[in-house]
Amino acid sequence: MTDTQDLNVEDAPEGVDIIQTLPLDGWHRAKGGRMVAFAGYEMPIQYEGIMAEHLWTRQSAGLFDVSHMGQLVFTGEGVVQALETVLPGDLTGLGESKMRYSLLLNEEGGILDDLMVTRRTGEDGEELYIVVNGATKYDDIAYLLDQMPDDATLNLLDEQALLALQGPKAVDALARLVPGVERLVFMTAGAFDWNGTPLWISRSGYTGEDGFEISVPAEAVAALADALCAEPEVKPIGLGARDSLRLEAGLPLYGHDLDPETTPVMADLGFALSKRRREAADFAGAQRILAERENGAAVRRVGLTVAGRQPVREGASVVAEDGSVIGRVTSGGFAPTLGAPIAMAYVPAELAAPGTAVKLIQRGKLHDATVAAMPFVPHRYVRAGAK
Repeated sequence: MTDTQDLNVEDAPEGVDIIQTLPLDGWHRAKGGRMVAFAGYEMPIQYEGIMAEHLWTRQSAGLFDVSHMGQLVFTGEGVVQALETVLPGDLTGLGESKMRYSLLLNEEGGILDDLMVTRRTGEDGEELYIVVNGATKYDDIAYLLDQMPDDATLNLLDEQALLALQGPKAVDALARLVPGVERLVFMTAGAFDWNGTPLWISRSGYTGEDGFEISVPAEAVAALADALCAEPEVKPIGLGARDSLRLEAGLPLYGHDLDPETTPVMADLGFALSKRRREAADFAGAQRILAERENGAAVRRVGLTVAGRQPVREGASVVAEDGSVIGRVTSGGFAPTLGAPIAMAYVPAELAAPGTAVKLIQRGKLHDATVAAMPFVPHRYVRAGAK
């Protein structure tokens, strides 16, 4: 029988109305973090200011608390095959300590969440470690449990915190505390030790910068955060800069740029459809998704550069010459690295080519914009073979 003992699904009803605190809640407040409600948790939106924190991360190293994310571990015979019914990535061919970005799909091919999957060896043998979004984790768990074979086990690691150390100097700071992490490359992971504390570290993140995500026992996370921030390259960074960084990197945010009505092709995430899985066409929504891949989707997610200095926010409309609404802005803000406003939007496929001029309307005001290639700021991942 699938093990749900550690999941506490009944304690987190749909919508997760109870605001929870992170293991580092007191630490954030002591550092001057301005706390806001996000994904069912009190989380820091900023410390010194979003602009300063954004630029610090781009030039040095920023420490983000992402402990609201769900860390799940799957074990048992048949788990990989079960997961492949709702994830379009090739998990069967995923190597030890290798990671893969994937999408949790409903039967219509809509996106229920985006997530990271890592194959690793645990105490009881081979397992899949999956990190899901905080706002969707309990719904994800319930949906995934329905796919699992009877003898599979799914554990929510709610005793683990999760930190993200991001920026070009992240490797320098972390390697002083945890020698050996510098050998990791983008989308690989491994088990490490810090002063007797076990860590699971991946070279990954969601800012477009080089960096790491660190799973650490909750009782040790404050000490680790203190040790990292004692390094000259590192400062604590809040949600505000995390959002502007991922927007510059062209990375979608679930619940904003992705939702159950959106397919991978519409979202311009076709790279998440592994070749073997496309050929087998045996994942949820495959018929629709593969038809869209072959013939094109009616709408596409695109990047936009916005004329002037005024950011255009989520909810603004893309309008035709006659004023009719033909698309929607899903993320938008000022890009500190570029010194200009940018956005993501869904537009008709015929308007999706870079260089296409479009008009946006926000609170009755018209804005000129141009479709732009993403990422807006080049990714700086450290890949295998890089020198």
